[in-house]
Formats: sequence, structure tokens, C-alpha cells
Amino acid sequence: MPSNNGRRFAAASHNRMQLHHHLNSFGQYLRARHGGRVQKLALNVGFSCPNRDGSKGRGGCTFCNNASFTPHARQAPSLSEQLSSGRAHMQQQGATRYLAYFQAYTNTYADVETLDALYRSALQHQDIIGLAIGTRPDCVPDAVLDLLARYQDQGFDVWLELGLQSAFDSTLRRVNRGHGYAEYLDAVRRARSRKIPVCTHLIVGLPGEQAEHSLCTVNRVIDAGVDGLKLHPLHVVKGSQLANEWRRGEYQPMSFIEYVNLASEMIRRTPKSVLFHRVTATAQNQLLLAPDWCAHKWPVMNAIGENLARFGGQGHTLAGI
Repeated sequence: MPSNNGRRFAAASHNRMQLHHHLNSFGQYLRARHGGRVQKLALNVGFSCPNRDGSKGRGGCTFCNNASFTPHARQAPSLSEQLSSGRAHMQQQGATRYLAYFQAYTNTYADVETLDALYRSALQHQDIIGLAIGTRPDCVPDAVLDLLARYQDQGFDVWLELGLQSAFDSTLRRVNRGHGYAEYLDAVRRARSRKIPVCTHLIVGLPGEQAEHSLCTVNRVIDAGVDGLKLHPLHVVKGSQLANEWRRGEYQPMSFIEYVNLASEMIRRTPKSVLFHRVTATAQNQLLLAPDWCAHKWPVMNAIGENLARFGGQGHTLAGI
């Protein structure tokens, strides 16, 4: 008789397959490309952000407390230690190869020599097959893109992950992003001219936005040309300006069903050639204030999978929505 852990693993595998059957997932792409499971290793190497250090602004985005999604956010171990511990953990889940995911804050916000040294320190490990670089659209000068293109020329997988969040400048100003949609379009154009694949991060449920804003945003991003997407529900975390707005009743998070329905429609509107790196996100329990359903990812992913199964998957837009 299977153990409880065995039953949970089997159920999780079934639900994962149901979701992946209805969208083009990044995990499936990597498995087909490399002949086995490839896992991202999230890294924090102590970068700052121009929206926090004063060069663009102070305080960062109104929703931001980086500790809510970044491992080791308060006191990061060395890069070598993070890679070792991350690989040990992921090996238990069947991974044998990895992407070094420079995640915390703005991971192109340094001179090229510094960036090259950091990136190469990860790539020197034989089981690291490439890089995923999380950054802002206004922090990818040509010299950085040329550096990433050189890694690609050497046979490494390279993904540029751009945090856009919304295609509406009014929303970007409201959440204190410090850049506009024009900077995003310029960054995408220059990256794609070098054949660097771009994964764009979008937040669903931003202050002042309705479903129409998110649908328009995903349409604009697709029209601009994109290779991957990450969808995140906006959640309220301690230590953020958004938390103060939420306490004053100035912001109300989306409900579970609202997010599932809207994320599903965004997926349906996306061509099958675009890879989904993520369709939801969670925050640590000790930091999450609202909504409580953002504490667990699998109920959200299961519900999205069921929605796509019922009404059509990626690339099957429903008329009138």
C-alpha cells in the first residue's frame, strides 16, 4: 500500500501533467531540450535596485519586500554555498542539471566585469547548463546584452527575465516602478536582435487595474515579441507600502476564483510558441498578509489546469471574454 508521501507525490504529478497538457511549460521545454529534468536554482548575490538606492527612487515598488520570494533574502550565503545547497535539494526531486537563476533584486545592476565574474562563477560547474537573469527593463545596456549573447555563443542556455508587471504607465507610476512601458519595448527589441530569449513577468491584480488591463497587457507583450511569460498574483506582504494601503482599505486583493479565471484567459490568449515559466506565485507564511490563498501554489495551479481543460488551453481564446 503506498505511503502518504507516495500518494501525495502521485497526486502532484497527476495535477502537474494536467496543467502542462494545456500549456507550453518551461519545464517541458527544458526536459525535451536536455533529455532530463532541469531545475532553476534561485540565487541572491547581493544586488541592489536603482529604485531603492536613489538613482531612480527610494523605497522600491509599493508591493516589494524581496524577502517574500527570495531565499536567503536577509543574509545570503556565498554563491558557492547557495549552489551546493540548492543542487542537493533539487537532486531529491530528480534534477541532474540546473539553470543558475540570479533572482533577487536587479541582477544586471553592476559593471560588466563584475557581472561576468559572477555569472562565470556559476557556469564553471558542469551541471549548470545556463543562466536566467532577473532584472528591470531599464537596466539592460547593450554591453550587458552582448555579454549574455557571448554565453549563448558558447553553448549555454540564457534567459533574460524582465520584470514589466503591467503595460500601463499609469499603473507603473502608481506602484513606483521607476520605468515605463517604452523602456520595456526597447529592452525587448535589443535582446531579440541578439537572439536572447526574453521571459516577461506580469503581475495580475495591481492597484487600479481590472481584468481588461491584464488582458490588454498580455496582448501588448505578445505583440512586442516574447519567448516566455511568468504570471504572479499580487499579494500583500509585511514591510511593503502596499501593506499600508491594504490596512487602510485602499487596496483589495483578487479572490482565488478571480485570479484563476483571469490567469486562464491570459494563458488562452498566448500563442503556443510562448513558454510559461510560472502561472502563480506564493509568499512565505510569516510575511504574507493577504490573500491567504497565496500561501499555497498547488490549489491555484490545479484550478487553472481544470479551467483550461474545461474551456480550452493555450492558444484557444474564448470569444467575448
